[in-house]
Amino acid sequence: MRTQREVRQRAPWWLVGLLSLNLGLMSFYAQDEVTKQSVIRAWAQAAASLFQRPVTTVGGAGAGFFRRIGSLRNAAAENEELKRRVAEIETELRETRSARDENERLKGLLALKEEAGYGVVPARVIARDPSVWFSSIVINRGTTSGIDTGMPVVTREGIIGRIVSVSPVTAQVMLLTDERAAAGAVVGQLGASNALGAVRGIDKRGLLEMNFVSGLEPVKEGDYVVTTGQDGIYPPGLNVGTVVELSPGTATTPHGIRIRPSARLDSLEEVAVLQYKPPQRTPPTKTLPNVDRGKK
Repeated sequence: MRTQREVRQRAPWWLVGLLSLNLGLMSFYAQDEVTKQSVIRAWAQAAASLFQRPVTTVGGAGAGFFRRIGSLRNAAAENEELKRRVAEIETELRETRSARDENERLKGLLALKEEAGYGVVPARVIARDPSVWFSSIVINRGTTSGIDTGMPVVTREGIIGRIVSVSPVTAQVMLLTDERAAAGAVVGQLGASNALGAVRGIDKRGLLEMNFVSGLEPVKEGDYVVTTGQDGIYPPGLNVGTVVELSPGTATTPHGIRIRPSARLDSLEEVAVLQYKPPQRTPPTKTLPNVDRGKK
């Protein structure tokens, strides 16, 4: 049995407990008039939101970080694939352009064959003289294709040189820029100009030198130069090049002329060998009146 004093001491605590229980029961069953939602549940959600928000933010940031890492990996793989594809397309484009350029060059050689009054043998450059880049090339045609020494070699743009040695399946071409090469030429229109001279290689910047042109003949930079056919190698009327440097001559000194070849001698790929034979010169049949042809 508890004493009266003990009851009085514990009564406030019992009262507080009963009031708290009553308040809890009232709160548990209390509902919001508008939403009809339990007030306890709303308070609990409000309290939980204080902890859920930072947790959700941190979790979302972590998930976003890993998603970005995955996206970067995918982007890197896609980037490598795109680079590979671009490289393939560039290779295909270069091959297409090369085939187109080769087709255009071959068309030009076929047109040259139709225009010429003699045989034209297309050929491909297969080697160059490694010691002197502008002096000599080797082509893939020889005696089996009707090639012989001395025949001129040209492109659609102009002359490039002549055959100096030949085998059954290859031939060596001395380019016009070689110091030992030469060609008879005229500045201006063939048959209308008297600016005649000889073109030879000087092995300097890929240019040609034209000698023996009278200083009295009108010549200027930009004039074109063509073959005359008097050298017994090249047919008349073929392009040689264009005058790019001029040292004017006088009545007693010839012009100093530098010519840039029309053909691109530094990037030859396809050429044509002209099966050209110069016309035979007939010897004179008459002698001076006072010469006895029977005497020696």
